[in-house]
Amino acid sequence: MFHLYVRRLLIQQRISSLTDIAFNPEMGWTSFIVLFLCVSVSECWRLPDPEPLMHGAVQSPQYPEPYSPNLQEQWDLSVPEGYQIRLTFTHLDIEASTGCYYDVLTVLYDEKILGKFCGHENSADGHHPGNEPILSPGNRLTLTFQTDGNNPERHQNVGFSAQYQAIDMDECSAPEPEDGSGPLCSQICLNTLGSYLCSCHHGYELRPDQRSCVLSCGGGIFDEPEGHLFSPGYPNPPPHAVSCQYIISVESGFTVALNFTDNFHIDSADTEQGPICLHHWLQVTIPDNEPMKLCGGKSPGLIVTNSNTVRLDYHTDDEGLSNGWSLDYSTYRVKCPFPGNVAKGRVTPILTEYLYRDYIFARCDQGYKLMMDGQEVEGFSTMCQSNGQWHLPLPECHIIDCGEPEPLLNGGVTFMSGFQNQYRSVVQYHCNEPFYSLLGGINVVFTCESDRKWRSSNDIIFRPTCIPVCGKPTKLISAYERIIGGRYAPDDTIPWQVMLSIDGSRGGGMVIGDRWIMTAAHNVMYDGNVVPNETVRIYMGHTDVDTLMGSPVFAASVHTHPQYDYTNFNNDIALVKLQNPITFNSSVMPICLPAEGATYVTGAMGLTSGFGSLQTKLRYVEIPVVDQQTCSSSGSPVTGNMFCAGVPEGGKDACGGDGGGPYALRDDGQFWAAGIVSWGPGCGEPGKYGVYTRVANYIDWIKKTMQEN
Repeated sequence: MFHLYVRRLLIQQRISSLTDIAFNPEMGWTSFIVLFLCVSVSECWRLPDPEPLMHGAVQSPQYPEPYSPNLQEQWDLSVPEGYQIRLTFTHLDIEASTGCYYDVLTVLYDEKILGKFCGHENSADGHHPGNEPILSPGNRLTLTFQTDGNNPERHQNVGFSAQYQAIDMDECSAPEPEDGSGPLCSQICLNTLGSYLCSCHHGYELRPDQRSCVLSCGGGIFDEPEGHLFSPGYPNPPPHAVSCQYIISVESGFTVALNFTDNFHIDSADTEQGPICLHHWLQVTIPDNEPMKLCGGKSPGLIVTNSNTVRLDYHTDDEGLSNGWSLDYSTYRVKCPFPGNVAKGRVTPILTEYLYRDYIFARCDQGYKLMMDGQEVEGFSTMCQSNGQWHLPLPECHIIDCGEPEPLLNGGVTFMSGFQNQYRSVVQYHCNEPFYSLLGGINVVFTCESDRKWRSSNDIIFRPTCIPVCGKPTKLISAYERIIGGRYAPDDTIPWQVMLSIDGSRGGGMVIGDRWIMTAAHNVMYDGNVVPNETVRIYMGHTDVDTLMGSPVFAASVHTHPQYDYTNFNNDIALVKLQNPITFNSSVMPICLPAEGATYVTGAMGLTSGFGSLQTKLRYVEIPVVDQQTCSSSGSPVTGNMFCAGVPEGGKDACGGDGGGPYALRDDGQFWAAGIVSWGPGCGEPGKYGVYTRVANYIDWIKKTMQEN
């Protein structure tokens, strides 16, 4: 410890003394560091010579430019011991002369000339190596390049370029040395890269000279899957007493079987109970078992050890005579138990026995999933291990489930069969009748399939949709069949009727979709402009105004017909989009839009309704469609976008505050929006009629506006 401290102190002192040494740029940092290390530890070590290269290149000076006269160059090539050098010319162009007298490239091995070269590939004189490589006898090669002072072709001859590489020497194939020292190896010669190794046959071992073999009794460890063993000198007695040990140790997962040949003889004492192994024996030791001593003249035959390790101890003394034994050993893979079965699944492959490294796979029947330790797994396999056990227990197959069916807006789902959304469960969707019906009118049934998705039995329908039922109130006005004056409307008889409030002014309208109200354009126009959205309030669901006013619905946007003319009320139609959708029930339900080709039959009775300007209850009246010519003759200038309704004696008509309300005709049990209360010369005056917007003329505009907004 004291010595280490003194050494460290001296080094620190030497390092501090280096502050007087200035860095010399010409030396470079590497030299400075080397100097620093030398001074700091008071001594330097020469770096070892680099290892010879395994390959490289040699070129004449200035190649590929022409070489100069009066050259005398030499290259000493070397590769590691145990290798030869193969020299291959990629190009050679040297002044040609007979015997390469003037300019010459000479290749030598230990001063022995292997070749002299000059000329070029097609020259008549000289000696060109061609494409054949030059192989050195050893690991060295010398090249010399000489040129004279007169080179008439100096501007044409570019010299040479060559590649060299190390080639392994096969010492084992070389002839025996001429000095009579015998072969390199007395029994087995193994060529290696750059060298060779000697080995011996079984029962022999190498002497210290690493070349010759001598009889051995140390069998070593045998780890190959099969092999052959025999006693020293077999089938003859060994020259003296032996004590040998052989260990067979193969890979875990395999078991060793010993198969003794019939020619078996180990000296023994014979008794009535059998041979006794007194002085000579072969003892077989298997882990976890009692050792077995074998002797006598009868072969033990086949011994299956059920172990991957076996030790054989062979012992003889100088007395008695044993010819010995011979055996072949082989290995067998360890067996694993039958894996069993998986409920609702199968195990493959099915074999008569399962051995080490065998794999089995488990999969579930359709509609079931693989589960291990409470977790689902995509696939399962297990391997027979070296200890004869499967590395994983078999999984379980659990029935899959598709999860809760997607909820149906304005509808529901009914379980028809199955349990907890499991495989093959069947559900049926339904709509909240009588306010909604399934699109297409088809009962939609879905089944939980093996891909964990609910799939429809009808490939056309992938997801059911509930569409509103229009124009079918849950209650009908009892006096509908006869003409009457204005009456209060019972609850739920005109569920499409809405009341608009725009800056305090009342108007009418009707529900035509879950987010759309249809009304008259004159309700939502002021000074030629559409009123702001925030000034519009919509009320629905009640026939009593006081109750109605408690729950306003707000407008998201207002859309008037682009060709509305406020001077004559032509195109008097508008749509209001609501901020939130409506859920329909008995008190709020849409009225149907006119069907394609809808007709307005003169005399057909229609139902018009409204809250009026000051009324507190919803009122209705039934009035017939009036002939267009009759209407015009009464002093009402109507266009093709209008029609009239009323009775000549008057007293039945829409009036102030009803504008925008519905005029409904009934066809096949459904009310449809034939008209919108637009204008009139008075309120129920004799000989005068109310004028309504002919809705059937605007179906395309209505649909386009709703789709685009």
